Amino acid sequence: MAKNASSSKGNTRHVVPHPEGWANKKGGAERASSVHSTKREAEAAAREQSKREGSELVVHGKDGQIQRKDSHGNDPKDIKG
Repeated sequence: MAKNASSSKGNTRHVVPHPEGWANKKGGAERASSVHSTKREAEAAAREQSKREGSELVVHGKDGQIQRKDSHGNDPKDIKG
C-alpha cells in the first residue's frame, strides 16, 4: 500500500523562496508562517519552530530544490547508516 504523502508533509518545516524574500512554512500549508528578507533569518525562525514542534527542517534553494534536511537529532533508532 502506498504511503500517503500528505501525512508526512505536516511534520516538516520548510524554508522556501517567496516573492518578498524567504518564507518559513509548515509542510503542506499554503500560507507562510513568516516571511523574511534573508534566507538566514527565515532559516533561524524555521529552525526554532521546527525544534519546538519536533518536526524536520527542510531548506530549499532559490530553484526550489531541497538543499538540506535537519531532524535535530530526532532520527529513529532503527535507521542504519
